[in-house]
Amino acid sequence: MFKLFLPAVVALGALTLPSLLSAQDITVGEYASLTGSEATFGINSDNGVQLAAEEINNAGGVLGRKVKLIVEDDQSKAGQPSSAVKKLISSDKVVAVIGEIASSRSLEAGPICQEAKIPMVSPGSTNPTVTEKGDYIFRVCFIDPFQGTVMAKFALDTLKAKKVAILSDVTSDYSKGLSQYFTEYYKKHGGEIVIERSYSGGGSDKDFRAQLTAIRAAHPDAIFVPGYYTEAGLIGKQARTLGLKVPLLGGDGWDSPKLAEIAGNSLDGCYFSTHFSPADKSAKVQDFVKKYTAKFKTAPDGMAPLGYDAMMILAEAIKRAGTTDGDKVRDALASVKNYEAVTGNITIDEKRNAQKSAVVLEVAGKENKFVASVAP
Repeated sequence: MFKLFLPAVVALGALTLPSLLSAQDITVGEYASLTGSEATFGINSDNGVQLAAEEINNAGGVLGRKVKLIVEDDQSKAGQPSSAVKKLISSDKVVAVIGEIASSRSLEAGPICQEAKIPMVSPGSTNPTVTEKGDYIFRVCFIDPFQGTVMAKFALDTLKAKKVAILSDVTSDYSKGLSQYFTEYYKKHGGEIVIERSYSGGGSDKDFRAQLTAIRAAHPDAIFVPGYYTEAGLIGKQARTLGLKVPLLGGDGWDSPKLAEIAGNSLDGCYFSTHFSPADKSAKVQDFVKKYTAKFKTAPDGMAPLGYDAMMILAEAIKRAGTTDGDKVRDALASVKNYEAVTGNITIDEKRNAQKSAVVLEVAGKENKFVASVAP
């Protein structure tokens, strides 16, 4: 009887083991700035990732398996993203990584994912060198050459600003890159950069009056501040205190509910480029706004839908690949074309960047006004 029973057990094991393995969760890692100077970026993009994962799992998961998210806080600090991603890869055995919003932190962690051949999808790192770190690194946002051009063109054509001052963050790859691409387009098309000044972000500098006093003496028509919301809000307040009344311009680093809290009404009538406007009447956007607001009891900023889109596109790539194998997921991500995302239709180009539109918003207290949508 034992001899007859043993083959049956082995056969049963052969049948049940694959099914047990297929039922295991698909583990996805995420690293984000959940605390520190850019915490709203991480919190809101993570909200978007969590909302997407919940929807995916409620619809049956991917390849018949649930998505399990493991999230690490990089505290908005250099050195932390690499530690977080090493843990996710070596200890948690993630099949892919989502992160980061800040370009400097994606540039730190990206090479680790590349070396391990783990696909990484950045929700919002716009510096072009992020995806140059390797063929496993992707993003669902536009890049700074496009964003810088958008704001330079807006300054020239809409604001009729012929002279601009630049106040940038020397510690930020994002700020330096955005400043560079703004300047290239602006000068090529007849604008004059009358003065450039800098500061150290991340909480290091909080008094910008010396830089702003020098800018005031140069009499610009506008000031380009390609930094993050923490410094932009303070710069706005101090600029108005010094009598600078010209509009300030920024990029998606301004896109945070904290901007108005820090700046008060000092940035009203100023403008920034970003990825999304809740005022967009498309069904896709309004459905997202409704679901996000119901879950988190607040309206989404531009980082939340980027997190959502990153998770959704990664899940779609795993589904298309039919496996969690890193090489095949990478190939599936590279083949994304005309994906209907919340932040616009996304096509991943040959450099693993998202070709998509940008929007320009006007600061108006806590409610930013939609101004324009700009195609690639």
